Amino acid sequence: MTRVEVSRAAADDIARLRFTHSLPPDTNERIRVSLRALEQFPRLGTALESHEWAGFRFLLGPWRWMVIVYEIHDDGDRVVVVTLQDGRSSIAATAPR
Repeated sequence: MTRVEVSRAAADDIARLRFTHSLPPDTNERIRVSLRALEQFPRLGTALESHEWAGFRFLLGPWRWMVIVYEIHDDGDRVVVVTLQDGRSSIAATAPR
């Protein structure tokens, strides 16, 4: 089973999004539920293709606009969430360049 970790930067992103988007108190639990699938299927998310995000993958969070960007380590034994972003933003990892 793959271990899923949330980086400090991603935790900061969650806190910021909770404030700026007025997210509900159970936001952390909703995100945990979204990440559970990565324990069994670490390559579930779509690979990001831009040069600056090469090697990263993403999946959508508990809200369709929430992009969870992660990378796979140790041949799939560990997944690290590196950032959570509002996919509607022009600077999001999934935005066309």
